[in-house]
Amino acid sequence: QMQLVESGGGQAQPGGSLRLSCAAAGFTLDYYAIAWFRQAPGKEREGVSCISGHDASTSYADSVKGRFTISRDDAKATVYLQMNSLEPEDTAVYSCAIAWTLICPVLTEAGPYNIWGQGTQVTVSS
Repeated sequence: QMQLVESGGGQAQPGGSLRLSCAAAGFTLDYYAIAWFRQAPGKEREGVSCISGHDASTSYADSVKGRFTISRDDAKATVYLQMNSLEPEDTAVYSCAIAWTLICPVLTEAGPYNIWGQGTQVTVSS
C-alpha cells in the first residue's frame, strides 16, 4: 500500500519550466528523506536533489544547482521539484524515491533509497 506517484512531466522548450510532484499514497512523509533521480536513454541514473525529513535541508547535483528547487508539503504528503531554465540535457525519466532515514543520503548512489515511484517523462526540446 506504500506508493509514490509522480506527475507533472511533459515537454518544455529550452529555458522553460516544469513542476514535478511526488505524492505519497497511504502514508505520511514526515520522517523520511526523499530524493529525485533521473535517467536519460543510454545514461546512468543520476541523483538530482534530496530533501531531508529532519529539518528540510536540501542537496542538489551540480548539474541542476541554481535551476531546480526541491520542497515538501508534509500536510499534503507531497514533494515537489520546480525546474527552471530547462536544458535539453535535462531530458530524462524523473523518479522520486524514499530513504528510510531523516537525513539525505548522498545523491551519488541510489542504493540507500528503498521505495521508488514509476517515473514521469520530461522532454526539453525546441
